[in-house]
Amino acid sequence: MPLDRPSNAAADARAAPDLLDRLMSRIAAGEQAALRQLYEVTSAKLFGVVLRILGDREEAQDVLQEVYVTVWRHADRFETGRASTMTWLTTIARNRAIDGLRARRPVAGASAVDDLEIADGAPGAEALLEASDEARQLQGCLGELDPRTEGAIRTAFLEGVTYEALASRLETPLGTVKSWIRRGLARLKGCLER
Repeated sequence: MPLDRPSNAAADARAAPDLLDRLMSRIAAGEQAALRQLYEVTSAKLFGVVLRILGDREEAQDVLQEVYVTVWRHADRFETGRASTMTWLTTIARNRAIDGLRARRPVAGASAVDDLEIADGAPGAEALLEASDEARQLQGCLGELDPRTEGAIRTAFLEGVTYEALASRLETPLGTVKSWIRRGLARLKGCLER
């Protein structure tokens, strides 16, 4: 399977969730063709997540390959009722990219990983989406946030965009973006505990 660059074929990862679930079942059974099809359907989206975090195309391609190796090895651990297949894949990709970022030696002019505030101790997207009823509750709670805060939280936690990159994208001071997300996460936590 050529994992050197993502396929533009057939999908932008908005594939039907039931298709992705079926592919995961087939991969768990050891079917290589299903892994190839999953790659074709999801690689463009996952490559985008990884590239946004790493900022280096070649490194992102390597990490993307690691993601699919992980999927192949651990497909039997995936439970369709706990989270969507795309959420699970995105979480793996994001975590692998962050691991790659942490493994880098500091480059002149680059921010340290700790300065990117990739994780701030608040519940992560994967923790919030573990069960389908929790996912429905989370969607309802996200809907209670103002659109700006909801968008910032979705972008940071579900797309894997760093706070710094998000601030740049929104043309808003970094401290302001951090405050939006921190307050939004506090509101989400309160809503989810009701």
